[in-house]
Amino acid sequence: MTEPLILALDQGTTSTRAILFDPKGRALAEAGRPLEQFYPADGWVEHDAEEIFRASAEVLREAVQKAARSMSEVAAIGVTNQRETVVIWDRKSGVPIHRAIVWQDRRTADICDRLRDAGREAEVTEISGLLLDPYFSGTKIAWLLDHVDGARARAEAGDLLAGTIDTWVIWKLTGGKVHATDATNASRTLLFDIRRQTWSPAMAEMLDVPLSLMPDVRDCAGDYGETDADLLGRAIPIRGVAGDQQAALMGQGCIRPGEMKATYGTGCFMLLNTGETAPISKARLLTTVAARIGGKATFALEGAIFIAGAAIQWMEEGLQVRGGPQGVEKLAMAARDDLGVVLVPAFTGLGAPWWDAGARGAIVGLTRDAGLPEISRAAFDASALQTRDLIEAMRADAPEAFHAKLELRIDGGMSRSAWFSQRLADLTGVAVARATFGEASALGAALFAGVGAGVYRDVEEAANARPKTELYSPAIAPHRREAAYARWLDAVARTRSQA
Repeated sequence: MTEPLILALDQGTTSTRAILFDPKGRALAEAGRPLEQFYPADGWVEHDAEEIFRASAEVLREAVQKAARSMSEVAAIGVTNQRETVVIWDRKSGVPIHRAIVWQDRRTADICDRLRDAGREAEVTEISGLLLDPYFSGTKIAWLLDHVDGARARAEAGDLLAGTIDTWVIWKLTGGKVHATDATNASRTLLFDIRRQTWSPAMAEMLDVPLSLMPDVRDCAGDYGETDADLLGRAIPIRGVAGDQQAALMGQGCIRPGEMKATYGTGCFMLLNTGETAPISKARLLTTVAARIGGKATFALEGAIFIAGAAIQWMEEGLQVRGGPQGVEKLAMAARDDLGVVLVPAFTGLGAPWWDAGARGAIVGLTRDAGLPEISRAAFDASALQTRDLIEAMRADAPEAFHAKLELRIDGGMSRSAWFSQRLADLTGVAVARATFGEASALGAALFAGVGAGVYRDVEEAANARPKTELYSPAIAPHRREAAYARWLDAVARTRSQA
């Protein structure tokens, strides 16, 4: 008999991809489609939900074909997705009532401001682990109900369904038989009580969202039905679901308290597994569901850095450094160490733990001797120093999760640089484990599906399939590290809107 294969669907913000894995976590083939972005107004971002589904079915078929394998060898499908993006559709026809509103969309800022001004944010955080921000799904659902003609009446009559992208894709793949999500995606909606692991009537009332719209909440490794046989040539079980960052946490093997990962793309998402404890952050980090297996939830603290790789892109486009990211890196490696130039890339404000939307970027410490090499190094260092901010916040919020052998597991575009990986270790004082396979979210979805389908006995066995890593240990003197961090904190203070 051939070994069972696992097919991962990774539906992201800019593309829809599928990767076929073997049980050892090795990628056999990949297929992808770009995803069109719609910007109907300033701060608004939308996707075509029908395009997402069509692309999903296409890439699932194509990945298996590229590997010259058969659908009969696929034991299960795992789904991971851009979190917080929402769709509402007609229960009978399956037609969306509006384009999907994307996680980046800011149209509901006034709803969040009104609730915050009314003193409701502490209640929101206590129930959902989140903050009042248009980033999350609940206010997007409320906006659609209030701004699409007849939507609220149709919702109250039970004619509409809502969900994040995982829910939409599963509903379509199963021919409308399954309306479900997993606990990680549910925990990003503002509507989910993360401690009770149920939809929250209090949050639904606060946001004016009928809970009859919302999907059934299931485990990350669970039964999500089977695909319609006509779509892929045979009915294939869907047995794993997780939001992209939680899937990456699994793909990096971070299944125990104190294990943490950071994904460096345009921005950076960093998660620390806190086990069965769901701490309320004093540093305005997010408390989120890391995974739910067998009905048992584990939790994570999450911090977001708005600008990581985007600072390198700014060097290319804004300061016209040639040679792409490698050109910026080459300059950074040639920089002098003794000039103390700091770049605070607060181009769109500062994220966690500062949460200062009014902050703006600055270059601090320029002298006549400084030039593009020093600014280039400062652009890379900004990601490392912002990571240090998050580590310090997480250490304060969950000291019991930190231990002597702590390491930061990294993936994403910037992690491909060995030089940056070492710089990250040097400036944070934490060992850095760089994944040799960068598609951690897709792998995590496949591993969850493998547990759900019985390919693996449990998550511990599944986590053994995580990619090999290259370890980078801190190699600069502690006093140099602390001096660099002190310069960073001083520079941040200069950029703050409240300063």
